[in-house]
Amino acid sequence: MIKTLFPIETFKHCETPFYYYDLELLKATLHEMNACIKDLPYKVHYAVKANANPRILHEIKEAGLSIDCVSGGEIVAALAAGFKGDTIAFAGVGKTDKEISLGINHDIFCFNVESLAELEVINEIAAAKGKIANIALRINPNIDAHTHEYITTGLSENKFGINLEQIDMAVDKAMSMPDVNLIGLHFHIGSQLLDFTPYKMLCDRINDLQDHFEARGISFKIINVGGGLGINYENPNENPIPDFKNYFDTFRNNLKLRKGQELHFELGRAIVGQCGSLITRVIYVKNGTTKNFVIVDAGMTDLIRPALYQAHHVAENITSSATETARYDIVGPICESSDKFASDETLPLTHRGDLLALRSAGAYGEVMAMQYNCRNLPSTQFSR
Repeated sequence: MIKTLFPIETFKHCETPFYYYDLELLKATLHEMNACIKDLPYKVHYAVKANANPRILHEIKEAGLSIDCVSGGEIVAALAAGFKGDTIAFAGVGKTDKEISLGINHDIFCFNVESLAELEVINEIAAAKGKIANIALRINPNIDAHTHEYITTGLSENKFGINLEQIDMAVDKAMSMPDVNLIGLHFHIGSQLLDFTPYKMLCDRINDLQDHFEARGISFKIINVGGGLGINYENPNENPIPDFKNYFDTFRNNLKLRKGQELHFELGRAIVGQCGSLITRVIYVKNGTTKNFVIVDAGMTDLIRPALYQAHHVAENITSSATETARYDIVGPICESSDKFASDETLPLTHRGDLLALRSAGAYGEVMAMQYNCRNLPSTQFSR
């Protein structure tokens, strides 16, 4: 087990808040993941939306992963980090003409197409450029991942993907178009999944679809099952690396790949979530009649997940040596009542100037930071 150790004496002299990344843990996570797919026809695309920090992208590239982007800006970031165009899968329901042109210009591996209208636009732009664009059709499998409603993506009521009722029409349309090359089917049912039952349901749905299209004489080079593997937010020290083995085994044991077919994944949070912590300094301790507040210099502008998803990040007082504890609401300085990191969090007796680490913040932390209240964006530091 790799436990993040914070260089506290260094931190005491640093301006807060900042993100701290444990590169040793990131490398160990990548090594474990790669070991689980060795000798299998599996390919992992790192989902840039989880964390686009250039140093993080460098480590991921060194580990041999491909890339998953959901905007033109992410494509640019991936290219700048050294990823080749033919490693990039491009998803998203609202790809603009400019973004599609960018992908085609760089001969990306695949567009994950989310609607019939998008399919037509990709074909038109590719034709104008004299190129053929590889595509996979993103299918909405109507499977409930039982996660927060804001991160569920696989139900028919969600905006993502092509409904099952339209899949034959979409496949026929794609195969009739001269400037797109249909190479696969793409799925993604949600994020922060710790129960693998929805993945088994997804495998059954894909098996049925493959049988259906094989009966029509149609086969696919790749199947892309997206990502969504969760991390343990409540016990980051005891569970620093996700359960990659059981995750990949779920697909190996339940999905019937055809001969020569590749299985692609788009993992983000599972790779980077546990390696990052937001380091923040206590400004004030405010004792009330019913609540005690720890007011820190980080806010929802630096880590929005608690305000946006009601997410909980374990808070550690990394500078206190007190043995006595107390319960606090940990709040930030933003002029919003939702600017709260935790309620009734147990901490050692905490004082002005103490440093807190908000754990498991490597995914959807720094990358979602903003400048509301005209605040500065958080800086970053890395383990040596």
